[in-house]
Amino acid sequence: MGGRTFESLRIRNYRLFFIGQALSGAGSWMQNVAIGWLTLQLTHSGLLLGLVTAARYLPLLLFGPWGGLIVDRYPLRQLLAVIQVCAATLSALLAVFTWLGAIPVWALFALVLGLGVVDLFDVPARQSIVGALVPPPQLGNAIALNSVMTNTARALGPGFAGLVIASLGIAACFAVNTLSYVAVLISLALMRRGELYPTPRETGTKGQVRAGLEYVCGRPWLRVPLTMVAITGTLTWVYPVTLPLLTSETFHGDASAYGYATSALGIGSIVGGFIAARWPVRSPRGLAGSALLWGLAGLALAVSPNLWSVYAAMVVVGLFAITFNAGAKTVLQTGSAIQMRGRVMALWFIGWQGSTVLGGPLVGAVGTGLGPRWSLVLGGAAACLAGAAYVRRAPAEVPAPDPVPLASAESAAD
Repeated sequence: MGGRTFESLRIRNYRLFFIGQALSGAGSWMQNVAIGWLTLQLTHSGLLLGLVTAARYLPLLLFGPWGGLIVDRYPLRQLLAVIQVCAATLSALLAVFTWLGAIPVWALFALVLGLGVVDLFDVPARQSIVGALVPPPQLGNAIALNSVMTNTARALGPGFAGLVIASLGIAACFAVNTLSYVAVLISLALMRRGELYPTPRETGTKGQVRAGLEYVCGRPWLRVPLTMVAITGTLTWVYPVTLPLLTSETFHGDASAYGYATSALGIGSIVGGFIAARWPVRSPRGLAGSALLWGLAGLALAVSPNLWSVYAAMVVVGLFAITFNAGAKTVLQTGSAIQMRGRVMALWFIGWQGSTVLGGPLVGAVGTGLGPRWSLVLGGAAACLAGAAYVRRAPAEVPAPDPVPLASAESAAD
């Protein structure tokens, strides 16, 4: 079992990428917890917490397809290096302003918005480069291991963030994240160019964004997963909004309680990632089943009687959430042509995170007005409905991607 589950890690370039992203991911999750807690300290408002969370994804919602097109055009390794430098600069500014105690809410909004601009290119680039690091038969395994890596970071980062906030303050979390980007830059520099798998690159012509949208809309094995991702991303995958409210207002916990709840989500996500690595979801119909199970777990979380039961429920929620998400990414990448993946994965990111622009304030307002449990009920019901709507109607398999003509014959992975 172990050899098959970890087969992609035998490839040197992917292994370097995996290690660099794991270290950076832990720092990013520390920063996410710190932003949420800082926002509550400054505003004491669930609605404003939702708005700050939404600001992170506003650029994605407005310009996501163009970000994906940039990823389809430029050499991925070089693009990722530039992105890491920009992200590190914004994290350093958050650290300095927070440490000085001179960060008004408008400045926090501005810096979070800047992080959203970076994400516009970073996420589709990180998703797309996997196809340049492993051969096609191992793509599903590599995507699932990415989920394991991401959620290991989610498990470790928030718990550590709670301890760091309690002992050193919020600014220290931003400082650690700034340093973590160095790991990604080193991993990119150490990759062997000759061992990268060629990935066709587009050049600039008119109508490429529209072509990406038409490409997805004409293929139900891509359209159905993206629809489910948009529904759950808007109302279910908004734990940066629901968990601070649940732990602080319902159970009167501190930053550590929030960190532990997020870590429990990460632990479940690790288990879900290993399950996806061994038995990946490969069809939209299987993805619908995952969404249904995730929704049921979310409804169970909504009725948790104490913090310990919240932690236990978050493990189960994380398991099904990442089984769903890893499955969605596997279906979308294996079912799309290489030169379209940047745009396809940008649409995935719009649905998964960009929809937070709408869902974050809505879920935050529900949590503030009716109570955090009702915001969780809303999310669980949305995932259940998304799964139930497609569990019998969705395609049962994904055909091999049909070739798409390039604007030029250029090919580059570096």
